[in-house]
Amino acid sequence: MEALVVRLSGLDSYAEGVIRIVAFYDTLMRRRVDLPALARASAGLAECVAGIRLHGTGRAIRVSPEGKEASIPQAPETTTAPIILDDEEIGTVWLERTDGPGQLDEVLLDRLAIAVAATVDRYGPARTTMADPALVELVISSDSDEVARERALRLLGFAADLPVRVVAVRSQLPLDQVGSLVCPARPVKAAAIADVGVILATGLDPARFPAGVHAGIGPADRPDRSWREARTALRFAGPRRPIVHYDDLGASALLAHVPQTVVRDNADVAAIARMASTPEDLETLDVYCATASLRRAAELLHLHHSSVSRRIDQIGRALGIDLTEPTGLFRARIALATWRLLDD
Repeated sequence: MEALVVRLSGLDSYAEGVIRIVAFYDTLMRRRVDLPALARASAGLAECVAGIRLHGTGRAIRVSPEGKEASIPQAPETTTAPIILDDEEIGTVWLERTDGPGQLDEVLLDRLAIAVAATVDRYGPARTTMADPALVELVISSDSDEVARERALRLLGFAADLPVRVVAVRSQLPLDQVGSLVCPARPVKAAAIADVGVILATGLDPARFPAGVHAGIGPADRPDRSWREARTALRFAGPRRPIVHYDDLGASALLAHVPQTVVRDNADVAAIARMASTPEDLETLDVYCATASLRRAAELLHLHHSSVSRRIDQIGRALGIDLTEPTGLFRARIALATWRLLDD
């Protein structure tokens, strides 16, 4: 390996340096070296600590110019570059210099990132999160036969003996980022189907969903059923309850199957729809329905409980429902939940 190392300090010109760096990494890729060898070669070439980090596994490699694991505290990353595989960022490479970036550092890291992506792709299964939407549709479609579904799962990298959970997602964040966060150490694939994101995972941590993401989680059952129920759960997700498990809906899930013409004709739902033009009243009713307590609602709304009491009294009169009675509160909860499902 030492015979391959070309010291940056010995380069005669920028152009010659670029050519020699490209040739250096071409040789490494032809020799099919692994990630630690790539890090060692890069640290020797750059004469500083070099690092490689993969998002999906959390694995990080830091190597000193002497070719050993860097034991010194990590210095600021003076130059970084993303590792891109199948149009997805799967990690980062970087250099740590104490005297600022070198003239050819960006070129070196660009070639290192390409070499890392090729190595990850070669020694996978596929490590990327984003998947072919056609394969994902085969997995979740109720029209797929079991042979086609199992083949699609194998092609996506899932073992035949592991149940797959389906998650329906609405997010402004990239799906690959969401998938990697909620399932950092197990197989996970994602694709956009129409206007909904789909995540397939053998296991996930709902607490790791980032802020702003709404998700419906289906059971670890048949993927087609899990997808159908994940979409239903997603319809119940909102700012106050962004992540919804279908199994937690219980009988509430039946509301999603009521025809919308029937829902629109219901007097309670129509009253909620009229009130929705006043966001303050809608938020007050939402919090009160969720807590069933004036004092707790006042805490969450940062208001005095007497103010919330007056609002609830006014909202109740507008709805024609006595919200202080259990029956009235139940009616309001059902009407509010059903109204949120309209056109969703």
